[in-house]
Amino acid sequence: MKVLIIYAHPNPVSFTKAILDNFVRGLNEAGHQYEIVDLYKIKFNPVLQDKDSAFFVDKDLPEWLFRQMDMRKMIIELAGGPVRRLVAKLYIKNKSDDDLRELISSQKPKDVLAQQKKVAEADVLVFITQVIWMHFPAIIKGWLERVFSYGFAYRLNESGWHGDPDGRIPLLKIKKAIIMHPTFFNEIVYREKGFKESMEKIIDNWSLKYPGIQTVDHIYFHSILAVDNDTRKKYLEIAYLKGKNL
Repeated sequence: MKVLIIYAHPNPVSFTKAILDNFVRGLNEAGHQYEIVDLYKIKFNPVLQDKDSAFFVDKDLPEWLFRQMDMRKMIIELAGGPVRRLVAKLYIKNKSDDDLRELISSQKPKDVLAQQKKVAEADVLVFITQVIWMHFPAIIKGWLERVFSYGFAYRLNESGWHGDPDGRIPLLKIKKAIIMHPTFFNEIVYREKGFKESMEKIIDNWSLKYPGIQTVDHIYFHSILAVDNDTRKKYLEIAYLKGKNL
């Protein structure tokens, strides 16, 4: 089994890193293949770029939407300064719409393509990161926005293009995801205030199941700043066993 781990924490000696290390120890003992993507270490840019729109412009993009997006104007504006815009205008002057689709589609950002290749080769996707404002931290949210792009993670049918949430065609082959969350608040707070339910509804149903992942397991390590050392040891044992028994 090949496991892709998306890890995010800026502190290399954090408890989140200890969770990662123990999970990996279990994977090693079980003989699983794995790859760790440390988003801070590789300085992954989570902000959507102009070139990310290239993922939307392919042969399946409806003609009416292609025209509505005014791709000719977009190409010219994204070219840069006045001279570059003039060159771009002259270059695309006699290009057909199909030529423009191919031109734009060829500009997909390499950092996203590299991440998509890793996802495509994995059997299980694992996220190890702390909870921030009851969601993934921004760097993982941005990773999802950029990597789970149209044409790679999902497509839309006609009703989908008109706003129907059921009009999506999932494309991901990964069937299982695991999320390990160190948290600040205790378990009672997450359960009674509805934090756990709302987080799982948004992350599971939309971020992960929408593009095709069928099952999502959450493992919470509550109140990591307040618990005693024995509890922390239990948390690390849970992470280790999860890797070993995957």
